[in-house]
Amino acid sequence: MKPRTPILAVLAFALLPGLSAAAEIKVAVAANFHGTLQRLAPQYAAASGNTLTLSSNSSGAFYTQIVNGAPFDVFLSADSARPEQLEREGHAVEGSRFIYAIGVPVLWSASTDVVDGEGKVLSEGNFRHLAIAEPRTAPYGMAAQQVLTRLGVWDALERGGRLVKGNSIGQTHSQVASGAAELGFVALAQIKTPAGIAGSHWIPPADMYTPIAQAAVVLKRADDLEAARHFAHWLRNDPVARKAIEDAGYGLE
Repeated sequence: MKPRTPILAVLAFALLPGLSAAAEIKVAVAANFHGTLQRLAPQYAAASGNTLTLSSNSSGAFYTQIVNGAPFDVFLSADSARPEQLEREGHAVEGSRFIYAIGVPVLWSASTDVVDGEGKVLSEGNFRHLAIAEPRTAPYGMAAQQVLTRLGVWDALERGGRLVKGNSIGQTHSQVASGAAELGFVALAQIKTPAGIAGSHWIPPADMYTPIAQAAVVLKRADDLEAARHFAHWLRNDPVARKAIEDAGYGLE
């Protein structure tokens, strides 16, 4: 006898907008959320029959690509400003924008004895290189700059050539994980595991930087607009997806 599908799962799926056929949904996802969405993709495929094709980059780079006609269906940004701008400029479906996660920046080192619990290492300067994402294109880089400015060390680090700026938070994580930089600002979700956080870290107080409200938006040029809306609805409302996002190290609105 075949196992029965749980009634609650059937009801939950029935509440989502209907789909006519399986589709490939091309998602431009901010680098910090890429790993989380990779883990969610099989769950969405099982629930909908659709597949997600993921591209990872900085939010600023994706904005430029989308404005210039890149063939994405859904954009998951690391900020809320760029999705709002795309909607205002007519590139996104009006009313489709929503906050899917609240990002948490963290100062991290792959070594256990580099970052103290209060972030004093930044003021003491006992390191050669500090990695951050480019503040002009990556919201987590902007948050890092704000923290360093609040601590009064930004100008000295930049003048001294001690800042290593990656194209995205993904590149910054790689630089710190490999030891190319002793420490750096990454997303909590990039380093949080069920076993804890390896190395050493400090989470800056939330009042030291502008909140990282990460917004998603459905793009008007989507090949299958119905499928794109379906995925956005699932990400925003499915309780399993929401719990997975929170467990990954994000806040929820």
